[in-house]
Amino acid sequence: MLRLPDGQQPQDGPAVTRPARARIVPAPDGPQRATFLELFFDLVFVFALTRIGTRAFEDLALEPGGAQGWSPITGGGKTLLLLLALWAVWQSTAWTTSRYDPYNFWLQTIVILALAASMVMGVAVPRAFTVAGLSFAVAYVVAQMSRPLILLFALGHGEERQLKLRMLVVYGVTAVFWLGGTFLPSTPRVVLWTLALGIEYTAGRTGWPVPGLGRSTVSRWHLVGEHLAERYQQFFLIALGETILVTGLAYGSGPRNPARAAAFGLALVTSVLLWRIYFQRAGQILAEAVARARQPAVIGRSAADTHLVMVIGVVGTAIGYELVIGYPLEHPEAAWIVLVLGGPLVFLAGRARFEYEVFGRVSPSRWVAMVALAVPLPVLVHHPPLIAAGTAAAILLAVAVVDARRARGRPPEAASPPF
Repeated sequence: MLRLPDGQQPQDGPAVTRPARARIVPAPDGPQRATFLELFFDLVFVFALTRIGTRAFEDLALEPGGAQGWSPITGGGKTLLLLLALWAVWQSTAWTTSRYDPYNFWLQTIVILALAASMVMGVAVPRAFTVAGLSFAVAYVVAQMSRPLILLFALGHGEERQLKLRMLVVYGVTAVFWLGGTFLPSTPRVVLWTLALGIEYTAGRTGWPVPGLGRSTVSRWHLVGEHLAERYQQFFLIALGETILVTGLAYGSGPRNPARAAAFGLALVTSVLLWRIYFQRAGQILAEAVARARQPAVIGRSAADTHLVMVIGVVGTAIGYELVIGYPLEHPEAAWIVLVLGGPLVFLAGRARFEYEVFGRVSPSRWVAMVALAVPLPVLVHHPPLIAAGTAAAILLAVAVVDARRARGRPPEAASPPF
């Protein structure tokens, strides 16, 4: 059958079928907003992040007198590993729906498989290094391998297909570490899973190099910037929603007294301030920054890492405030105060990088606030957690006030990405 250029039809007879690749690569004026299926997919991560918080309580031994030796560090490392795996599934899925038509049947199949796998991973999180390791690893491998496998089939021929083949090879190699680790004790399992994630993250940021198959140039990848920016914003809101959920449950499940009420109030204020600081201009115009960037895919990749840092900070803050609500006037473990002050500090570090990605500069208030959060930590470990929570909220409030004063009476600052 004679094939005409895309978008043209013969004068007589039925419409000509387009090649497979043209059916799933979005047109320049294609969908810019997240689909309802993607929003449904996001709901799973509200649950998954809550399970991350639950695991932190159990694995970090965060109760008065419970954190001994290296347990806070090793437990926190394990929890972070699981969070990175969940993020890898979400971010890879979001990137895929920003590169291809999210309304295409095959893309929707990818999202549904990722949704189901993420749900299983969330269920398995608290026992991922004991009895639920196999469930977690199988779900992760299915989510990561099904995506390039389906695209390899749906794309047909061309350079895009070669990229998916390389991705499939990399995920096939790391699947051995994920699945093999489930048959080993906790420590070697952590080592193998960390190695697998390290290989995947490195491969993704270097164009998925495979011996004999070459590599891709990330800066040449096509994506719909507005869609990807919206997906990052939505995941940040998911993390903030998790802080609201965790603090609400913590306050509602215990006795009511002034100290707990004050801790709950500080948690709510902190959540609002995190939202305010994120969206104060830079968070609003990420899509504009991607559109103006010389290399949109590069800023997209950079923003992925930046949002991961901010989400880690928000999740750590949520866990810290859950502890503050539970034990507002107790003598704290050092790990409690690290979470209460360190969570906002990590968030601000990510937010500083985010500001650089959008505007090509960083406000001094970010660095000053990070120092202000770090300096009192050795002193606050000897005082009730409520004092540390109040300190963190006051510093975040100062950052929000400085941002508001700088923007008052001035026209909105335009994006000026350095990439």
